[in-house]
Amino acid sequence: MKHNRIGLDVGSTTLKVVVLDDHDNICFSTYVRHNARIRETLSVVFSELGERFGDELFGLTITGSVGLGIAERTQIPFVQEVVASTAYVRRYHPQATTLIDIGGEDAKVVFLKGETPDMRMNSNCAGGTGAFIDQMALLLDTTPAGLDRLAQRAVRIHPIASRCGVFAKTDIQNLLAKNVSREEIAASIFHAVAVQTVVTLSHGCDIEAPVLFCGGPLAFLPSLRKAFAEYLHLDGTQTICPADAQLLPAWGTALSGTDASLRAADEWLAVIAANTTRGDRTYKALPAIFENEEAHTAWRRQRNTGTFRSVPIPSGRIGITLGIDSGSTTTKIAAFDDRQQLLFTHYAPNNGNPIAAVGQGLRELLAACRTAGADPVVEGSCVTGYGEDLIKAAFGLDAGVIETIAHYLAAKEITPDVSFILDIGGQDMKAIFVEHGAVTRMEINEACSSGCGSFIETFARSLGSGVGVFAAQACTASHPCDLGTRCTVFMNSRVKQMLREGASMADIAAGLSYSVVKNCLYKVLKLRSADEMGGRIVVQGGTMRNDAVVRAFERLTGREVFRSDRPEMMGAFGCALYAGKLRSSGVSLEQLLETASCTSDMLQCRGCENRCMVTRYRFSGGNTYYSGNKCERHFSNKGSCDVQGENAYAEKLRLLFDRSGLREGRPVVGIPRCLNTYEEYPFWHTLLSDCGISVVLSDPSNMRTYEHNVRRVMSDNICFPAKLVHAHISDLVEKGVDRILMPYVVYEQPDGKEINSYSCPIVAGYSDVVRSVDNLSIPLDSPTVSFRNEKRLYRQCSDYLVSLGVARRKIRTAFRRALDEQRAFARQLRELNGGILRRSRDAGRLTLLVAGRPYHADPLIQHKIAEMVAGMGVDVITDDIVRGENISTADTHYVAQWAYANRILRAAAWASRQDRNVQFVELTSFGCGPDALLTDEVRDLLGRHGKSLTLLKIDDVSNTGSLKLRIRSLIESLKLGHASQAAPRPFVTTPDFGERDRKRKILVPFFTPFISPLIPALLKRAGYEAENLPMSTQASVESGLRYANNEICYPATLIVGDIVNALQSGRHDPTETAVAITQTGGQCRASNYIALIRKGLVNAGFADVPVISVSPGSGLQTTQPGFRIPWLRVFRGAVGAVLFTDCLARLYYATAVRETEPGEAASLRDWYLEDAKMILESESESNILDAFAETLGFAVEAFSRKCRPVERPKVGVVGEIFLKFNPFAQKGLIDWLTDRRIEAVSPILTDFFMQGFVNREIRNRSGLDSSRIPGWLLRQGAGRMQRLIGRFNGIASKFPYFQPIGNVYESAEAASEVISLNAQFGEGWLLPGEVAMFARHGVRNVVSLQPFGCIANHIVSKGVEKRIRGLYPQMNLLSLDFDGSVSDVNIMNRLLLFVNNLEN
Repeated sequence: MKHNRIGLDVGSTTLKVVVLDDHDNICFSTYVRHNARIRETLSVVFSELGERFGDELFGLTITGSVGLGIAERTQIPFVQEVVASTAYVRRYHPQATTLIDIGGEDAKVVFLKGETPDMRMNSNCAGGTGAFIDQMALLLDTTPAGLDRLAQRAVRIHPIASRCGVFAKTDIQNLLAKNVSREEIAASIFHAVAVQTVVTLSHGCDIEAPVLFCGGPLAFLPSLRKAFAEYLHLDGTQTICPADAQLLPAWGTALSGTDASLRAADEWLAVIAANTTRGDRTYKALPAIFENEEAHTAWRRQRNTGTFRSVPIPSGRIGITLGIDSGSTTTKIAAFDDRQQLLFTHYAPNNGNPIAAVGQGLRELLAACRTAGADPVVEGSCVTGYGEDLIKAAFGLDAGVIETIAHYLAAKEITPDVSFILDIGGQDMKAIFVEHGAVTRMEINEACSSGCGSFIETFARSLGSGVGVFAAQACTASHPCDLGTRCTVFMNSRVKQMLREGASMADIAAGLSYSVVKNCLYKVLKLRSADEMGGRIVVQGGTMRNDAVVRAFERLTGREVFRSDRPEMMGAFGCALYAGKLRSSGVSLEQLLETASCTSDMLQCRGCENRCMVTRYRFSGGNTYYSGNKCERHFSNKGSCDVQGENAYAEKLRLLFDRSGLREGRPVVGIPRCLNTYEEYPFWHTLLSDCGISVVLSDPSNMRTYEHNVRRVMSDNICFPAKLVHAHISDLVEKGVDRILMPYVVYEQPDGKEINSYSCPIVAGYSDVVRSVDNLSIPLDSPTVSFRNEKRLYRQCSDYLVSLGVARRKIRTAFRRALDEQRAFARQLRELNGGILRRSRDAGRLTLLVAGRPYHADPLIQHKIAEMVAGMGVDVITDDIVRGENISTADTHYVAQWAYANRILRAAAWASRQDRNVQFVELTSFGCGPDALLTDEVRDLLGRHGKSLTLLKIDDVSNTGSLKLRIRSLIESLKLGHASQAAPRPFVTTPDFGERDRKRKILVPFFTPFISPLIPALLKRAGYEAENLPMSTQASVESGLRYANNEICYPATLIVGDIVNALQSGRHDPTETAVAITQTGGQCRASNYIALIRKGLVNAGFADVPVISVSPGSGLQTTQPGFRIPWLRVFRGAVGAVLFTDCLARLYYATAVRETEPGEAASLRDWYLEDAKMILESESESNILDAFAETLGFAVEAFSRKCRPVERPKVGVVGEIFLKFNPFAQKGLIDWLTDRRIEAVSPILTDFFMQGFVNREIRNRSGLDSSRIPGWLLRQGAGRMQRLIGRFNGIASKFPYFQPIGNVYESAEAASEVISLNAQFGEGWLLPGEVAMFARHGVRNVVSLQPFGCIANHIVSKGVEKRIRGLYPQMNLLSLDFDGSVSDVNIMNRLLLFVNNLEN
């Protein structure tokens, strides 16, 4: 008999239950928010089931991200949610080809064609999910349903960043500040969700109809479904939204359930309760915020010291000065009398309507004055905050002042000797450093508000708590959780994990308070020592009302702070103080209120390709305000500046692209206006035109074509300039060109004397991604070229042009002309910038050097920042001013690799030595890999010379309010005056490893359980004492985040953390210790790990510890006379060790899933690693390979005896070298597979080293290098190595399940079908080659492990995934990103689906 089945879906924010009867009909269902109170919600639901069904027996199956933890503890059957949803769709809607599921914190697109569903799920970020919609509704003071009703009345869409709730809040605040209607903002939010989901999850695949919508947001919000349909161009017949769409995973789970275990509802509840009752915590806790309530009370009495004197409003006529802070989420108003005594304050949410919020506050002030019998006259008024321009125009106020200045004035008034001011508001953070009464540095959070008030508010609300209650709970916590420093969205998974590990709500609240501060200290300020803040620290802003945040700051810094009794009002206080200096003729409050009434009409701007629809507001006071415009060239809210600054970027674009060419030439070659076209277009245009070829340039970038093509982007966290490429390729195809030229530029023209002048991997290799994903009907030409050697460049260009039918005699002349034109372009740029600088100095104006990559000149990418700056009366020059200049950057922790980054750093060095009227601004694209290294060095270099870096992070977010804030802060801080600095501070770095250091013990970071144990023995053969560091821990993550840039790749974070922790442990004498790290050279960031380690050691106080570079054949120049590898004594031992451990790894993993007794395989592994150590310590170089081979034979016999003859499913492991070998970095993924009796075909080091033979041969063939080693000799060397590999393969193949080490040339041949073999960054072509070889050898399940944001991965893994799937349709391929904050829940959800597909 078939029994009723319960499908229980416990998701990130909701709990769903579906009960099916014996005919699969729903006889009960519910959908409730659990607010993180899982047990309580389950109790309510199962009690209701008990009342409804009595003692009737049920089968129970669980799904959902939180349900996974319940299933693990209770052993109740679990079904991965996509599998569950697919079961439902296959049963009831088999016609559906795509499923789009929006959940609370995750979004999924499932392609249902074929037998196995192909799921794409948001990896770490919940931008564009239900939580995101909740946050946006909160911002507009409504509910998600209210947001839906608002959107139904909208007529226009505005760009909003859906990638991240934090970015979206910034956009929405800017729209609110421009008086855009809530209806239009609501519709824009839903549009943003649709764009985000499609862009980040389609990964180059078309979303085909019929599309089935499910999940709570899509089920309950018709406007969201409409936004998806409109963006995907679907009509009503092409979408399916089933009744109860919010229940689909629970429904499918019930369908997938069995009768294996049957219980009544109350019995199931007892099972769950018994196994999920919060017991002993299993996480490592942070120190309690306060030891007890008495300590908290005493602390409060000490901290609330600084304040303004408050007096009652007197009767009669009084003069007042008015300060208004129209902030991101709240409105603050302060009124002072003429003696700076506080008369009135107002603090309230702005509820998405800043004008109404200010009006309400002023009416309250007027009412208070009338009650007191006062007749107030406003003698000065000033406003700050997001709504500054709008409020100033609406109420006719005297002045507007930048927020940083307002907060500085208030803090200085109550604490005259202040040294550091930290203001944390709703979604921004400002830090001001003061020396001798003068501002020396200002920092503003670049883009992310994970350390701000809205961060805590959103979390409190998501957990069903108010902010006040949440803050109070944090102060009582005894075991605060360590939740990391990531944004709200990333942290949600961490919170769920903490709940599973026994954390209370108070522990989570306290952990969030720590996270706010850690984000501020380590991500925004990048502080290495609390000494940088000085001795008088003032904290202010709404967030600092939270005692837990303030106390967490004190605990983490070891400093006591000063806080006003009204920290949230300090911006308004500062405005009132500023207004007191103005002393206008005076107006009444009634007049201010009357001024704010307005009328509006619509205009269309035709000033550029954006064609903005502009709303004009005319206020009754006579002021006009414009909204909807992306720039202020034609419609300005600030009034015209007396003197417009010069803008070098505008002229640069004209010099670059204003070129005439052949119109009738053949073939017609299209050049996309993207990436390095902004550097080398003069060369390519001239070369092709002089060879009789017509050149067609794609149109300027615009958002319409970008959004239309962005679904082709394969890697969702790649930079905006790369995402734009697809729009330009599409434009050229539509123009009808014969072919498209997108050169594979490995080396750019070097500007200075740097060792390398690489392109970054994305600039060099993005043509491989285009070729993989775009299905072009015309050729895409990507000749490999190098601009650092003219002879080789001529050969490369000549070979390409001959293939197009151009005569060689014509090519030589055209080539010379092209070089001349490129040089002339560089000369014109130098002269252009030099001329602007001279004129600016003559006029005594401020000059901003706005540095960036060449493609940051694209107005869409740059968001016309240079034009905005010039509109402020400031002259703008570019980093081109240092072209050809010999400027040293030796005094930085930076290995010169990439040409564009090198130029920016040299420009910063130049600017640091100029007077105060030349300041430096850097543009960086969100997610830029090289800039994770570069920006810290630029900041430090400028800081040593008494200047600050203004960093502008730009993306496809087009609202420039936050960018303008940073520029204005820079300009205003200069007006306040800087403390004088007599001489630059010296650059401090670690010493070189000299002859005197040969006796130092060398610390080696842990890499892999197989080769790492042998490293000390190998180095001992070379004459050095070495010690392996232990495997990384969570403490490594914390130290790495503190002492290395937070946006650097995960391996660097762990390595820096491991080294610093080892030295801080006291186990090693710094004067007797050195550190070693490998350097591979090339385009990957790994070559800069040595610089990061040096910087980390200096910042941690270990500047006397040398760092050794182990970099054979990398081409990098290092100064370490005391470290030389005697290869004649070491080479054979190193080769034998690598081959032996590669074979041992494969023996171990194959045996571990077949062992007769648990632990036998691990014991054998450890035994033979000890044997390998003894071989390295005792055998001569001539005998060592034979010794390794003999020991491998013994190992094969031993493992064979412990191995049962049973077939196991296999999973190949590929990816970034550190991730795929290091168990901690990959969260034990290979061991997890092994525990499930899935054989991991382990990664091997041999291929990584053998790849070097192919790479050198390809580079010689492509003309990138001219090796002194002829090709035949390289092949001979590779052949000898391959024979040695064959010898070890032959021995190991006697083990029945051994997967032989492959031939690297076969891997290269397979990779060449997918990617250019000049893709030699990171793992390079080897990664897709390994995947292809797995497929050819019957291993059709592969997991690719990458650090989050890995620049090489954007090309060699995610970038060519579609091409791999096309060549090998049966491939089950999973890409996983890792960093210090990724949660187990996040990884596990994907692995479970992957394994389900594997097992079925």
